[in-house]
Order: sequence, then structure tokens, then C-alpha cells
Amino acid sequence: MFLILLVSAFAANAQNHTFSIQVNKPGVSISPNMYGLFFEDINLGADGGIYAELIKNRSFEFFKPLMGWQVTQKPFREGSVVVLNRGSQFKTNPRFLRLSLNNINQETMSLTNEGFRGMGIKKGLRYDLSFLYKTNEAGIKIRASLLNSNNKEIGSAIITPVPNEGWETYSISFNATDTALKGAFKLSFEGNGIIDLDMISLFPADTWKGRPGGLRADMIQMLADMKPGFVRFPGGCVVEGFDIAQRYQWKNTIGPIESRPTLINRWNFEFAHRPAPDYFQSFGLGFFEYFQICEDIGAAPLPILNCGMACQFNSAELVPLSELQPYVQDALDLVEFANGNVHSKWGKIRSDMGHPQPFNLKMMGIGNENWGPQYIERFKIFQKALKEKYPEIKLIGSSGTDPNGDRFDFLNNNLRFIKVDFIDEHFYRTPQFFYSNANRYDSYPRKESKVFAGEYASHASGVPNGVTKNNWLSALSEAAMMTGFERNADVVHMASYAPLFAHVDGWQWTPDLIWIDNLNIYGTPNYYVQKLYSLNKGSRVIPIQLDGKPIIGQDSLFASASSNEKSKELIIKIVNANNMAQTISLNFAGMRLLNTSAKLIELQNDDLTSCNSIQFPTNISPVESEIKVKGKRPVITVKKYSFSIIKVKYT
Repeated sequence: MFLILLVSAFAANAQNHTFSIQVNKPGVSISPNMYGLFFEDINLGADGGIYAELIKNRSFEFFKPLMGWQVTQKPFREGSVVVLNRGSQFKTNPRFLRLSLNNINQETMSLTNEGFRGMGIKKGLRYDLSFLYKTNEAGIKIRASLLNSNNKEIGSAIITPVPNEGWETYSISFNATDTALKGAFKLSFEGNGIIDLDMISLFPADTWKGRPGGLRADMIQMLADMKPGFVRFPGGCVVEGFDIAQRYQWKNTIGPIESRPTLINRWNFEFAHRPAPDYFQSFGLGFFEYFQICEDIGAAPLPILNCGMACQFNSAELVPLSELQPYVQDALDLVEFANGNVHSKWGKIRSDMGHPQPFNLKMMGIGNENWGPQYIERFKIFQKALKEKYPEIKLIGSSGTDPNGDRFDFLNNNLRFIKVDFIDEHFYRTPQFFYSNANRYDSYPRKESKVFAGEYASHASGVPNGVTKNNWLSALSEAAMMTGFERNADVVHMASYAPLFAHVDGWQWTPDLIWIDNLNIYGTPNYYVQKLYSLNKGSRVIPIQLDGKPIIGQDSLFASASSNEKSKELIIKIVNANNMAQTISLNFAGMRLLNTSAKLIELQNDDLTSCNSIQFPTNISPVESEIKVKGKRPVITVKKYSFSIIKVKYT
């Protein structure tokens, strides 16, 4: 019903319009960090997603220690497979698996890991297996096998552990002989004796930049292709946790992989309609790796830290102000970890991890979607401590969960009163909200706290089974509102869509920017909107009017203009949300065109409910062409339901 009403509202008779582009009155600079990325470990975004580890529950630290593993014994022998707990001796990784072998062969005892909704296995690719082990016995043999969905072996290696007195690492590599979308991994045992196993890990060789134990390359490449200005991490609601004990603590995510504790993911149990009891965080993707991603793709790092408040929708647990100092110290130590020299405590840890040069951290968020006077009083304590020691670090405060209402007004007013650098606004709303709020920032104060549109997505309705999809309507409405971000670049300094990733078999929340399965990846129409804005943002705002008036969506048209002073290009973005093509005259005030052609980039589809998919990944994707721009007022036609970018060279 909403879709029908929306289309009807934009079905007025299209007219000829004029965009007056005042090149002779250049406006404010556009932040180089303007369009960035929001990352949260939701929808199998980290484990099972961007972190390329194929083994689920590799160290047996889930609530159910053998979750993800299937033990096969023929015949069954009581007590031959047990999980032992070393307790306080190994606080971060207490459990390990002990197997007692009694004259068995590979057909009688095995362990099979199901992976994260299966394992993606590629024919001809090398796979790197490693594990910690301890045994006093010689003659034990282990067969490591890759399996397809029919349990047929498609790659294997024979392992002969050497007796030892303490824990040692065994590593071996082997190639897959076939491809499987939902494969598995199996260890089969032979011989006599006792063997202890821990940290059983399997990685494909084709990780990002070929780093051992690294990240899924196709997912990082999709981000790099956007040339984002920043990456916000690690969330999102995982920052808060269901309660204080489950909050994200960055210091637990650095150092040797085996010393990083496993933590339940708050999306494990958040939604009754999408339970994920096997969703935990191994922290193989930790703060060092986040900073490294930012460096790799040329984006500014934007970490968000817990402010002593758990999720207010769940437990609403607070740390008393008298006990807040460790949280503040975590923030101070993070700056030292990112920027400190190699002789500082935390700078040395960064250096020992392989990065002696600083990560050049310039900004930090305190709290995520927290609200109320309790948040303000805690933010002030962080602000005082950080500004005294690191005045150059820009701080970001939360405006809560909604873009309007009493909660938003309270936070917005109080954060502006204490002169916070950035206010983080979130809006998950209908397409109509996005169209109606394209002029949201036109009336904001120009010289006070800046806006970070930190989480937003248009949620189209009317989809069966309650699943909100990334359809063309949602993407087009986001493109419309983003013209308002750009026209108000002196107010909005950063913006990021959320969430970033989703696994087709493991999502908890929709819509999402990029979708994956175990082998494939595709960008949604929303992804292409974000990418086009990021690649074509320009360096300075150029004032633009529609028929001599400020643009507020007249005749369902939205637009912004900017100039790229380095390449000498004028960049005009036009959204036509009408169900008819529209004719537009471009009036360039004070500009002489360098030639009579321009580049046109179009993102368009006649069906607002259309989507991309694994099978049709580029159903809605940009198309480039050359157009003529003759005369002082060239005329162009923008298609129905389209987002167009026109790039014109000038002198």
C-alpha cells in the first residue's frame, strides 16, 4: 500500500525545469571523509564473513563446547572424546579437546566441522590448516579432508604428529580438487594413545593481500572499490552488548590469536524470528585488523567505544560514575595504541604486531545509540579526559536511536551545548522519510557541532514474510536524501549506510549494503548509490536551484552540484523519483564549457521493487555514456526512477 501511495504522489505531470548552477559562487569545501563505511559484526559479517576462517568454534569456547562439530565413533566408547577446561590457568582460551584412541582406524573415529552455514571451497585453491596439539604417543595419524555437500572428499592431507611435552603448532597445506558452496571439514584418526587438540583453524590461501589467517578478499575489494573516506567499527550495538559483561572490549581483540577470548555476539539471541545460537565473536578480526583495513583502502579509522552503558533496550545496565575510570583509560590507551611511538606501552604492542608506524587516528566515538542524562554525564567525563591529553582527536556523541522526538532533542541540545565535535544521527525509516528529509539540514546551524549521519537505510515495505529487501525504491530514496547531505557539506561532514554485510543464510537484519554466500558476493542498488556518491563527491559545493527556488523535491526532482577543483570538473547529481522522464535545462552561471560533451552515469530501473541477487548481481548497476551539452543552457532528459550524475569539464 505504501508503495502505491508513494508512486501516486510522484506521478504528477512532468514539466520542463531549469537547474541554475551557480559556478561563479562556489560554496563550502566537502570533507574528503564525507562518504564512508559502517561495519558491525551482524549478519555473519565478521566470523563467517569478512574474517576468512572456515572453522566454526575452533577453540571449543562456545556455550556448547562442541557446537559446530560432529563426533563420529564406531563403536561408541564412553569418555573417548572429552572437553577439558584449564580454568584460570588459561583465562582467554581455557577449553581443549582430548581424544583417547584405542586401536582405531580412520573409519571408526572422526571430527567434522560444518563451518559457517557450510564452507565455501574452491577447486585448485590451497587451504592452510593449523592446530595446537599435545601428545606423548608416536604412531598417531590424522587425515584432514575437505568435503562437498554429499560428504565426498575433495582434498586431503595426512598428518603425523610428533610426540611432545607441551603445546605445539602443527601446520600443513593442501589443495581442493573440486568446488563446493556448502562443504565441510573432517579430521579422521588412526592409532593408539591420547592426543589433545585446540585452535583448529583452516584458511583459504586467497585472502586479502595474501595475508595468512587474513580476510576474505572479495569482500574487502568491494569496500576498496568505493574509495571510502572512513570506516566506522566495530559497530553498532555490539559495542554496548546485552549487558556490561558482553560489551566489546578492544584490548581483548589484539595480540596473538590464541590469546583473544571468545565472546557471545549480541545478535546471537536478539531476534526471535532469526535465532542464531552459534553466533559468537572469535576476534580474529580485531582492532589491529580494523586499523589495517583502513590503511589498506585509504580510509580514516573511526572506532566507537563503550561509555559504561550496556544496551538500554535490553539490560539498561550502567557502570557507576565512580567506576568509570577504566573505560576512560581504555579510550586514552586506544589513542596510544593507534598513534603512540614504539617506546610507549601500547605503541610497542602495535609495533610488536607488525606495524611500527602509527595508524594516524584522528577521531573516536563515545557510546553507540545511548541516550538520557546518564549518557551526557558520562560523555562529559570522556570529553574532559581526552581533550586534555589529546586535543587533536575529534569526538563523536550519540543522538540516540531516532532522528526526531524528545530523546533526539534532549541529546542534540545538550551535545551542542558542550560543543561536541560531531553528533551521530541514525535513521532507519521508510522511503517517504528519505524523500521528505532531503532538505533536513538546510536549516541546521552552520558553525556549531557537525553531523555524522552514522547509520541510515531506507526500509521499503510491502515485502512478503516481513523481510525488507534492498530494492530500487529504497536506494533511489537514499540517493535523494544524500543530495541534501552534499548541498549541506558545511553541516554534514560524514555519512555511512548500515549495516554493511549480510550472509544470505545467516542474516538477522535487513536491508544491508552487500550480500554474500560462501563463494559469491554482490552489491545491492544501495551499494551502487553509495559508491557513486563516494567516487563523485567533488571538493567544493556549488549552489544549485530548481526553477529559481531552493530544492525541496518539486515535481519529485532532487539535486546537488559540486566541483572537483583538481580535475576541473563540474559534477551534477539528479534524482528523478517521478514515474515519467523529465526534461531539464542546465543553466551554468559563470562557467565556460571546455568542450561540448559530458560523461553521464545512470542508475535506473523502471520497476521500483526490482533488486540485485546472487544470480543477477548487476541487475541494477551504473551505466556510463557520453552526452552532448551544447549552448549556454544545454537540455538533458532524465529517465523515470533514475539517479544520474553528469560530469562536465570546465575552464
